[in-house]
Amino acid sequence: MTSTVAPNHDRTAAFWMPFTPNRRFKASPRLFVGAEGMRYETEDGRQVLDAIAGLWCVNAGHGQRPIVEAIKAQAERLDFVSSFQMSHPAAFELADRLAAMTPGDLNHVFFSNSGSEAVDTALKIARAYHVARGEGGRRKFISRLKGYHGVGWGGVSVSGIGRHRRDFGPALEVDHLALPYDAARSAFSRGQPEAGADYADELSALFQLHDPSTVAAVIVEAVTGSGGVYPPPKGYLERLRAICDAHGVLLIFDEVITGFGRLGEPFAGQALGVVPDLMTCAKGMTNGAVPMGATFAGEKVFDAFMAAPESQIELPHGYTYSAHPLACAAGLATLDVYRDQDIFARAAAIAGAWEDRIHALRASPHVVDIRNIGLLAAIDLAPRPGEPGARGAACGQAAFDAGVLIRTSGDTIMLSPPLILSQADIDQITGTIASALDGVV
Repeated sequence: MTSTVAPNHDRTAAFWMPFTPNRRFKASPRLFVGAEGMRYETEDGRQVLDAIAGLWCVNAGHGQRPIVEAIKAQAERLDFVSSFQMSHPAAFELADRLAAMTPGDLNHVFFSNSGSEAVDTALKIARAYHVARGEGGRRKFISRLKGYHGVGWGGVSVSGIGRHRRDFGPALEVDHLALPYDAARSAFSRGQPEAGADYADELSALFQLHDPSTVAAVIVEAVTGSGGVYPPPKGYLERLRAICDAHGVLLIFDEVITGFGRLGEPFAGQALGVVPDLMTCAKGMTNGAVPMGATFAGEKVFDAFMAAPESQIELPHGYTYSAHPLACAAGLATLDVYRDQDIFARAAAIAGAWEDRIHALRASPHVVDIRNIGLLAAIDLAPRPGEPGARGAACGQAAFDAGVLIRTSGDTIMLSPPLILSQADIDQITGTIASALDGVV
C-alpha cells in the first residue's frame, strides 16, 4: 500500500497537546523515549533528572520491573472485563488493600480512570448522599482559591484557578474560601505554617451567606498542589472539619497529589491528623504506569446508599474502564513496591535533607518565597517588570538544558521528585536551580 504521508510531513501536527502552547512547543519539541529510576532519556540520548515525578505521579521512580511485569502478565491473561454487574478478582483485592491503608473509616473504594474523574465522582456522591437522606436541597459546594481539582465539569466548577474556569462556564454553584496563606506571616516557613488556622473561620462566614442546609460539601486539597504548593496552616484543616460537622456538610479531601507517600504517610490525612468523609486519589496509585483514580467513602456515606432495596443500583454512576484489569494489576504491583522497598519510610527519612537544601536557595537571586512539606516544594520568583512568567520559564529552560526537569507555573517553580531520590539527587536538583537562577535576568 502506497503511503499518503507527504515527504515533509510534520509528525507533531496531529496531536493537540494538553495544557501546552502547541505552536511554541512544536517549534522545538521536548520528547522523551525512555526512563529508569530518577531519570528520563531524551530522543537525542541525554539523561534528564526528573524532579517532578512525571506529573506528581511516578512516586516509586520510573521503570519499576514488578509493575512492568504485572501489567504484561495481566494483558496476556485478561485484557478487559467491565465492572458493571461483573468484575474480576484483582479489583476486589486492590480495593481491600487500599481500604486498609486509608485514614479513619474510608473503607469503600469507587474506581475511576483519573483524578479528574475521581473528583467528579466525589461531588456526585456528595449530592446523592444528601438526597438519600432526604436533604436534596444540599446542592452547593465550597472550595478554595488556587485549588486544582482536575478538568471534569465538576472539577472545573470547584477549581480556584481562574484561567482553568474562564472559557467553560456556566458551572455548578460554588463559592470559594481564601487561600490560607499570608506571606507577611508565613513566608519561608518549613512544613505547615504556624499562623493561619483562623482562615478556616471564613467557612462559618460563608455559611451565613449560603444557608448551610443548601451546601453539600466542602472540597479542598490536603496540600494545595498545582496552585503553588501551599501546606495548610497548623489547625486549619481541624477547624474546617469541626465547622463541617457542626452543619452536616461533608468534607472532601483531594489527595490526587498527596496520596501514596508524598508526605511520608500513605495519605496526607494521616500525616496531618484529619479524616475527611470522602477522599480522592490517582497518580501515585499505579505509579503513573496505567491511568487510574479512586474515590474513598466513609461508612456513614456508604451506609446511606445501602438503605435502598437490594435489587436497586444504589449509585447510577461509573465508567467503562472502572477497575480496568491492567490498572488493577499495576495498582497491586505498585502497592507491593511501596511495601517491599519501604518507600514511604524512605521519603520521610530524606524529607529533612530535602527541606534544608530547598531553603538554602533563599540566598539565590530573584527568590521571594519558598514553601515545602514532605517531598513537595515551591519557589516563588520575583517577576520581571512587565513580563510576568518570563523569569520562571527561563529558569525552567535553563534547568532542562542542564539536565534537570522542573515544573514552572508563571514565576513559581514546583518540585515533586520521585520518593526514591538520594542526597546526590537533591544536590543535583538544587544545584542546577541555583545555577539557573544565577544565570537568568
